[in-house]
Amino acid sequence: MPHLPDSVHVMTDDTRPHTATPTTEGVWSVRGTRITADRTPEGLRLRARAGAEGLTRIVLRWRLDTPEDARILGDAWERGYGDLQWRTLQPDRALPWYALITGGAFGGPTTGWGVRTRPGALCSWTVDESGIALWADVRSGGLPVLPGEREVDVATVVTAAGPTPFAAHEALCTAMSPDPLPAVGPVVGCNNWYYAYGRDFGPDAVLRDARTVVEYADGHPVRPYCVIDDGWTEGGGSAPGGPWDTGLPGVFDDMADLAARIAETGARPGLWFRPLLSRTETAAVRPGLLRDSGFPLDPSLDVALETVAEDVTRFRNWGYGLIKHDFSTYDVFGRFASHSPAELALPGWSLSDRSRTSAEILVRLYGTIAEAAGDAVVIGCNTVGHLSAGLVRVQRCGDDTSGRSWERTRRMGVNTLAFRLAQHDRFFTLDADCVPCTPRTDWRLNRRFLDLVARSGTALFVSVDPAARTDRTDADLAAAVRLALDGGTPGGVEPLDWLSTTAPRRWRSGTETLVHDWAEPWGAVPLAV
Repeated sequence: MPHLPDSVHVMTDDTRPHTATPTTEGVWSVRGTRITADRTPEGLRLRARAGAEGLTRIVLRWRLDTPEDARILGDAWERGYGDLQWRTLQPDRALPWYALITGGAFGGPTTGWGVRTRPGALCSWTVDESGIALWADVRSGGLPVLPGEREVDVATVVTAAGPTPFAAHEALCTAMSPDPLPAVGPVVGCNNWYYAYGRDFGPDAVLRDARTVVEYADGHPVRPYCVIDDGWTEGGGSAPGGPWDTGLPGVFDDMADLAARIAETGARPGLWFRPLLSRTETAAVRPGLLRDSGFPLDPSLDVALETVAEDVTRFRNWGYGLIKHDFSTYDVFGRFASHSPAELALPGWSLSDRSRTSAEILVRLYGTIAEAAGDAVVIGCNTVGHLSAGLVRVQRCGDDTSGRSWERTRRMGVNTLAFRLAQHDRFFTLDADCVPCTPRTDWRLNRRFLDLVARSGTALFVSVDPAARTDRTDADLAAAVRLALDGGTPGGVEPLDWLSTTAPRRWRSGTETLVHDWAEPWGAVPLAV
């Protein structure tokens, strides 16, 4: 457990921190703000009572000697974008949610600092040669939170250590996440996004996909899923918003009947939606704001949460046992969080309710979806994993792979699996995204990623274009699907060279070592994909 911080600092705007004065042990105050730190069995619990001008950030600093040759790893705000990696010291680098410090080439134990899941702040860390600091962003959107007399439960700080970087990562994730949802068994199935991309498909294509994945499962007692991604409503292919009460007229006229027909094939029905965007203006949306030709909902409003809950309940009543919700981080903050910017929210805006922090609002949204979903499996995509842990069964932890470009699968999929694998079964079931089988991508490379995901025991979804099916691809896919339905290789997998690359080539799988060459003939592509 960490000791009390050596100094505490407070920000009431976006300028510079003000150093707080200790009043009694574990209590600091400045500019009408009081910060309290209590040592509890769970960790160091931080609370804040704001002054009249509100509060934007709290900074806690611990003195800590960090070796010059140390390597540092943090997480990402939401999905990873192929950019997770161990790096040398960079004092101004924001490390979302947790920081792992290892001695690099000179060995020694690895230590980790983090906050427990579902905190009341968007938390990041900075590490330099003489200390480590927690930056707790308690803003409401991009403005100071105004909680009044309410005390904000900011975060609970925990620490962990391990003899190797991977062991320390696992130990820290265990310490940070005390209450993940119970695993529901292997999560394996098909998803049509990476060959259809939301265009020109209907119920017949969905049922063909369901029969294909059931064929691959070959009577396995664990039934695979068939997930209908974007494209089942008006505006399909562009991630449109609701209302989500009907399918695309003339194509998806009866979504309940389609769910029943999927189930008849032996697959379990799943459905994608974008909860915080509407094609029509309602009382739930943010006034005067357009995003992707739609109106973003305001999740700080009860009416917005009621709308989302009604949608999820409707999907359950239609018969969908897996519900994938997407784009909520983007729809709240207006951007994706690639390269882990220091702040998730840009300054100068807020949702309707400024009495709650952005983190508190997101946790309430995820909780609403979880409650409405009941026993259905919820997949969070473009959700903040540290806030959704304990509220989703499965988390899409990386940006999109691709049925059009192997480079994107290499960059996003391999990086996600390696650097977020320690969160698997500790936060949620990890989903490194689909393995495509398409005419435009090299199956020789895709099958390596397929095999690694299947061995890992994480979620495996395949996106199989019928035009790419051959005896070879079917044999590879069937073997991987059955292995994944078994729960993967005993002992899972572990990246072995992850200290020195963003796309590890060497992996432990059970008792053997695998070496995968991810490169195309020209190597990796440095361009945007």
